[in-house]
Amino acid sequence: MLLTLCMTLLLSSVIATEKESGLPRLDDAKAVKAFIDSAEVVVIGFLESEESLGYKELLAASQKIGAVPAAICTEKEVWTDFSISSETITLFRKADNHQENLVLAEAKKLDADGLVNFISINELRYITEYNQVTAVGLFNSEVKTHLVLFANRGSKGYKELKERLGALAPEFSGKLLFVLINGGVKSNFKSLNYFGLKSTDLPRVGIYDGDSDMKWLLPEGEISTERVRDFCQSFLQGELKNVKQAGEEPKTEL
Repeated sequence: MLLTLCMTLLLSSVIATEKESGLPRLDDAKAVKAFIDSAEVVVIGFLESEESLGYKELLAASQKIGAVPAAICTEKEVWTDFSISSETITLFRKADNHQENLVLAEAKKLDADGLVNFISINELRYITEYNQVTAVGLFNSEVKTHLVLFANRGSKGYKELKERLGALAPEFSGKLLFVLINGGVKSNFKSLNYFGLKSTDLPRVGIYDGDSDMKWLLPEGEISTERVRDFCQSFLQGELKNVKQAGEEPKTEL
C-alpha cells in the first residue's frame, strides 16, 4: 500500500511538472479541432516555436486563468485551415462560434497581463455573467440578441436556474447569447430598470435584441427548460415582434 501511495504521489508530481513546464503541442488539424471542441473557450498560440515571442507570455497567462485551456501549434501548414497567416494567439469560443485573433506583428505590447485581459474580455461561455469585463465581449459579438436571466445570487434555486439555462444555451449557439445578470448588484439596477424590473421581482427571463433595440419578458411563471426554449424559438420565428415590450424606461446600455 505504501508503494502504491508513493507511485501515486510521484505520478502526480510528474503530471504537475509537465503542466507547469510547457503548453501542449498540437501537430495537425485534427488535433487542433479536437482541442477546440474540448471546452467552451480555448486559446491556441499559432507560433513558429517555443522560442517565439508570445509563448512565455501565453504560458504565464494560462497559469493565471486555469479555466481556459491553452496550447500551441507550430505546424504552419495547419495554420491555413484556421485562416492564420502569421504568428497569432487565437481564442476560440463556442457560445457564438467565434474566433478572436491577436496577430503578434500588430500588437503594440505583449505581456502576460495583457493576454489575461485579452482572454477575459473575449471569454464568453454558454451562459456568461454580465460585468464590466464581459460586457466588452458581449456587445462586440456578432450575435446581437441576448437571452437574459435576471436572478439574485444566493437566492433559492439560483444555481439550478443558471445550470438549467447553461445546458439549454448550446441549442442556440450562434443565434442568441445567454447572459446572467445578478439583480443583487447595484451596478446592475439600470439593466433591471430597462426591463421594468426590480430585484424583488426576480428571477425573470428576458430577451434583448440589439439589432431592433427591442426587449421582451417571458411571462411570469416557472422558468422551465421548455418555456425558455419556446420563448427563444418565438423570437427566432419573428413571433415576438408584435408582443408588448418589457419596461418603460429609456434605453440604457446593459
